[in-house]
Amino acid sequence: MTEFLTVVVGFILAMLALGLLSILRGPGDADRVMATQLIGTGGIATLLLLGTVASIPAAIDVALTLALLATFASIAFVKKGLSRFEADGTASTEDE
Repeated sequence: MTEFLTVVVGFILAMLALGLLSILRGPGDADRVMATQLIGTGGIATLLLLGTVASIPAAIDVALTLALLATFASIAFVKKGLSRFEADGTASTEDE
């Protein structure tokens, strides 16, 4: 089972390398942020798998902490986008 999990970690790291290309080529901010979230998720998965394979509980704690920080980063990006959307005067008038 350890060999399988190690192969999975290698696959995830390869996908993270492809995600880096998406960040570099991304046409817009949203695409770049989504690619960054993908890399964060892959990093969290890698830490969780390595923590399980190597029996390192600290790696699992770090992965869970990064997951919480990634959530707050996504919320901050959405709030920034909404405030920019409302400042343009193109906000929805459904509430009126």
